[in-house]
Amino acid sequence: MIIRARNLSPSKLKPLSSLSLFFTESFTSTTGAKTSIPLLPMIKPQISNLTPHLLFVTNHFSFQSTATPSPPKKHQKHQQKQESSSSKSLTLNRDGNYDDATPHNVVCPGCGVHMQDSDPKHPGFFINPRTKTKDLMLKIGSRYLVPVSTEPEFTVFLKKGVLSEEKGESPGIEEENLDKEMPEKPVVCARCHSLRHYGKVKDPTVENLLPEFDFDHTVGRRLGSVSGARSVVLMVVDASDFDGSFPRKVAKLVSDVTEENYTAWKQGKSGNVPRIVLVVTKIDLLPSSLSPTRFEHWVRQRAREGGASKIAKLHFVSPVRDWGVKSLVEDVVEMAGPRGTVWAVGAQNAGKSTLINAIGKCVGGKIGFLTEAPVPGTTLGIVRVEGVLPGQAKLFDTPGLLQPHQMTTRLTREEQKLVYVSKELKPRTYRIKAGHTVHIAGLMRLDIEESSVESLYVTVWASPYLPLHVGRTENAHRMLEDHFGRQLQPPIGEERVEELGSWVRKQFHVYGHSWDSSSVDLAAAGIGWFAIGLNGEAVLGVWTYDGVDVVLRNALIPHRAQLFEEAGFTVSKIVSKADQALNKSQKQNEKKKKQSHQKTAITAEF
Repeated sequence: MIIRARNLSPSKLKPLSSLSLFFTESFTSTTGAKTSIPLLPMIKPQISNLTPHLLFVTNHFSFQSTATPSPPKKHQKHQQKQESSSSKSLTLNRDGNYDDATPHNVVCPGCGVHMQDSDPKHPGFFINPRTKTKDLMLKIGSRYLVPVSTEPEFTVFLKKGVLSEEKGESPGIEEENLDKEMPEKPVVCARCHSLRHYGKVKDPTVENLLPEFDFDHTVGRRLGSVSGARSVVLMVVDASDFDGSFPRKVAKLVSDVTEENYTAWKQGKSGNVPRIVLVVTKIDLLPSSLSPTRFEHWVRQRAREGGASKIAKLHFVSPVRDWGVKSLVEDVVEMAGPRGTVWAVGAQNAGKSTLINAIGKCVGGKIGFLTEAPVPGTTLGIVRVEGVLPGQAKLFDTPGLLQPHQMTTRLTREEQKLVYVSKELKPRTYRIKAGHTVHIAGLMRLDIEESSVESLYVTVWASPYLPLHVGRTENAHRMLEDHFGRQLQPPIGEERVEELGSWVRKQFHVYGHSWDSSSVDLAAAGIGWFAIGLNGEAVLGVWTYDGVDVVLRNALIPHRAQLFEEAGFTVSKIVSKADQALNKSQKQNEKKKKQSHQKTAITAEF
């Protein structure tokens, strides 16, 4: 048993003195008899004479450990019913706080999920800050606790309840600092805390309890309303995966509503005409040599083919580099007006939350509340972002739209890390003939089936962590059997090859007019693309997993690498780093063995 005491001023201890006569603790002797001992019977007469100590007993006064009795079965059943009823009452939706009637403190400011502190196995679980503060204060207070007795039994001194006076001590500055209020920080759910501090989700299966985000039901019906505030849709698209991350359904829905309401407005009826602001983010991942004029023309063409018939504004931004954010804010504020509503919409991991945090920094509002992580579906519910737009205008961050045609939606967290592009893309170019095949990891394959010219240029634009391989098409089936999941990752592991689905082929006829630049791209959603350069025509076959979208488009980046890659395996950066680390460790082990052999030889001579 350890008893500790803490210095407290008499004014703080006076309210406790009146209750001290009722503070008793029962303990069990070896014979099983229980005895009640008053802990503080003499506090009141000593308050005016001494600087007392408040006693903290760290364990029960028992000579032998006693197990805590379990509640009866009836109470257990009643408790289970209460737990089941509380779990059923938890809010499982993605509506967030877009409704003005929903209090802000009910929704996580990082991801928009409804928060609860009753069940850690349900979405939105968080640790109550009051409980956390109490635990923290107990930890801090333990620094100032003085051990009084470590004896196994009570001494006569303690049984009498006499409080000792410690000379030369005063509450000090530290005591006063404990009473000061700490600055408030936004309380986020446990999932956001894990993503912010550790970059991963402890239990991804918890998110499966949430229903899929229904854009048409929540945002779509508001956009379709003929009355109400002015609506602006920030359509966020990833520059490194434009076609894969472009929200086609949203673009078509907003375009149809715009056309209908605009027609009604021209006829003199009320009509809320939503405006599309297309924001191409992560432009720092594209080569700096890309022409802005060419890029703008290319984006507008791809957006029209994707369903966005009318774009009010087009912006190229990089939240990481702070490129184009200021001009975007100025246009959004002007278009929203004093009472407008702005919706940030985009595919999972397109960069919406990062963009909104960058907008907050630009305007000097509340920043950094939205959780950012290289994980698809970071935002779980609609989040109303405060302090960004002036007046009564509102800004909402919406959950990332699930794009089933993107390869990344099927990959594990570790596999996604290999696919995502985090630095400026670098070209890897091959000069190959018909009858040859190029693999991008175990995710995508290009066959040169027929060609009107002797050879053509194939440039791979994808994550540098994805290994490549070039060989004869007749041996391509052996690559799938022998190297997928091993040298060609992702997928990571042979069992993952079967889990990802069947391997299907799509055929394309391509034409080109120049050897010096790429003419067309064959892009797979969520993987990357092949840029083809030729002066003639060719028949190409693209293999990937069933359901992954592959499109033929005009070349995004026309130039290629100055040095060509060789046939065979092209080691990725991650494999190269692993090999370097392995070689280094092997050399160190060999060096240690030589040194040990030399020492053994020297001792043998003596």
